[in-house]
Amino acid sequence: MAHLNRPTAAWRPLVLGLAGLYFLVPLAASVIFTVDVPEHGLTLDAYTQIIGTEGFLTSLLLSLGLAAVTIAVVLLLVVPAMVALRLGAPRLRPLVEAVCSLPLVVPPIAFVAGIGTVLKWGPEHLSRTPLFQTFVALQNPDFPLVLVLAYVVMALPFTYRALDAGLRAVDVRTLVEAARSCGAGPARALVTAVLPNLRGALMNAAFLTLALVLGEYTVAQLLGFRPFAVWIVNISGSQAQMSVAVSVLSLLVTWVLLLALAGAGGRTPGTRRTRTRTAKGTP
Repeated sequence: MAHLNRPTAAWRPLVLGLAGLYFLVPLAASVIFTVDVPEHGLTLDAYTQIIGTEGFLTSLLLSLGLAAVTIAVVLLLVVPAMVALRLGAPRLRPLVEAVCSLPLVVPPIAFVAGIGTVLKWGPEHLSRTPLFQTFVALQNPDFPLVLVLAYVVMALPFTYRALDAGLRAVDVRTLVEAARSCGAGPARALVTAVLPNLRGALMNAAFLTLALVLGEYTVAQLLGFRPFAVWIVNISGSQAQMSVAVSVLSLLVTWVLLLALAGAGGRTPGTRRTRTRTAKGTP
């Protein structure tokens, strides 16, 4: 067996090295482009001027707010549904998986075209009804709720996969029955018994949704809103170095968040206590 594993061990550093070059070379080229100014040498002006640039904080705060609301909505929708599905109707799992995977099949252009058609149809036919104000509120440029609804749909495949992997590793039925036997209701059993064991899956789903919202451009641009990704593209024509610098910083922040979530979700308090007792030789 050791002889059979030698080729794999020999190829592993090469594959990892090529993968590292594939990601690091474009990043290094982007960093060089932002700090190397012709006839001025090396400078960090592209980074120091980011905060003072018009629209930076507004678009960033808008994207972060949209991401927070999207994460809350998609988790409130998907987590109870998947737990109930696992407990009461496991045969419906293929159907729910297919429905949650539909956003991967529908092109974003077609998706946003449908949303735009509905938004145009509403004011024309509902101008004399109370629903007219609902359409107006959905398109409020200060906080467009229509983007939240669109992002919830787009995040369904990633959220479903992350939570499904977490639920597969947990005996949900036993946890719920134990909580119910202690007098907890369905909601309390979900919060106190199931969710703590899904911390890693919840963090992964939240991170994937955050990355989706921060990097989404097509839907926001075609609907006429200006979150962070749209702002980066808009300034790229007049301030190319600054737009690349913002992209580099956002990528680094995303990596830091990923590492932090991976470290926080990789170990639970119970796991740490178990390892400590094992190391000390206690049962």
